[in-house]
Amino acid sequence: MAHPDIDIPTEPAAMTAVELVTAYSAGALSPVEATRAVLDAIAARNDSVNAYCLVDPDRALVQAKESEARWHSGHVQGLLDGVPISIKDIFLTEGWPTRRGSTSIQADVPWPVDSPVAARLRADGLVFVGKTTTPELAWKAVTDSPLTGITRNPVDPSKTSGGSSGGSAAAVAGGMGPISVGTDGGGSVRIPASFCGIVGFKPTHGRIPLYPASPFGPLAHAGPMTRTVEDAALLMDILSLPDPRDPTSLAPTVTTFRSQLARDVRGCTVAYSGTLGYVDVDSEVAAVVDAAVRRLDEAGLRVVTADPGFTDPLEAFELLWAAGAATMLSRFPEGTRERVDPGLGEVWDQGTTYSAVDYLDARAIAAEIGIVMGAFHTAHDVLITPTMPIPAFEAGHDVPPGSDLRSWPQWTGFTYPFNMTQQPAISIPVGTTAEGLPVGMQIIGPRHSDDLVLAVARFAETVLAS
Repeated sequence: MAHPDIDIPTEPAAMTAVELVTAYSAGALSPVEATRAVLDAIAARNDSVNAYCLVDPDRALVQAKESEARWHSGHVQGLLDGVPISIKDIFLTEGWPTRRGSTSIQADVPWPVDSPVAARLRADGLVFVGKTTTPELAWKAVTDSPLTGITRNPVDPSKTSGGSSGGSAAAVAGGMGPISVGTDGGGSVRIPASFCGIVGFKPTHGRIPLYPASPFGPLAHAGPMTRTVEDAALLMDILSLPDPRDPTSLAPTVTTFRSQLARDVRGCTVAYSGTLGYVDVDSEVAAVVDAAVRRLDEAGLRVVTADPGFTDPLEAFELLWAAGAATMLSRFPEGTRERVDPGLGEVWDQGTTYSAVDYLDARAIAAEIGIVMGAFHTAHDVLITPTMPIPAFEAGHDVPPGSDLRSWPQWTGFTYPFNMTQQPAISIPVGTTAEGLPVGMQIIGPRHSDDLVLAVARFAETVLAS
């Protein structure tokens, strides 16, 4: 029986995961109805943005009907039972191929096992609607590949969605599913979240287990991509259990991330760095984030202006990235070099020139930044920066057209340092440019402070929405 206080939007595909579960509980909406609405939205909108590389309506509706029966019987399987979700085409998902945006991976071969991410989602009862696009082997910060073509920004399809989790961001921002899961090796959850105007969270390394192990080592993270911080916290509660296949996975938390959203963060000391001391920031982006930070200060956070004090680790990051790419691609069949994305091929070539000593020297730089940030956080609970120094640019380019930049890390200076330090970092939308393009704000905390980062993000989300 429907609850009289539940107001169901005319478009269930526009609802958040929390709203869907609330409606299911009240009997005001069923998982089948929600799944059909999402599938209809994909059918209507995906052609214009190319968010999905695989959609499986039959399988999704079977899962939705199973969830509907559980809700009717009162034996709900998990926190988000029956909520439609998309999965980046990097995660192994039983019964579906995982091609990673590459023509060099055998087509249409279903995997026999789930990755830890897919296994946790399946155990919780979520409805798998499809897999989202990625650049080839998730190598860059925009989403286009030889396999799937260009993924576009649903806010403005002439612009890039960002990457490498650009398909997931486009799906969530474009109303083609309330939640998704992406990967982040240098900003790949936060960059598209900022460009598309959604929430993207990179937790502490190891908090969400990964299998197979990433060739990018401790740079690699998985993270939720959602429309609200609360949805991200709920996904973290599902995804953050350890998995024996990942020896770096962390022990279970002693509390839930969702419960920690209600903690009072007023009085927390926030360091605001508009440039990290070295990033050149677009004036409109700077103005939007400055205004958001002022409102947070007025609302009770103790904001001070402070740079962390490390220099740009671009050279070390690019070495680590190229070494990882070369390690991964060296396992591919002969002739792969001629078939991959040309930019990825160049990174592959570069990676083969580095020695073990070069790699360990770069890892030492990452460790040193981690030490700097550890000391910084003894005085500042969290650090706030813009997520991106620029708004989304024209789709189909690896770097902003007309710039003299040569590589994607050169325009993502706020994100990759915190992959090197393995810290939790979240991007939340805080406004738009005059052109209507989203602007994201990044909140970074000490390692293992995922709950604090989510709580501050939820506080900011609430303040900025008022």
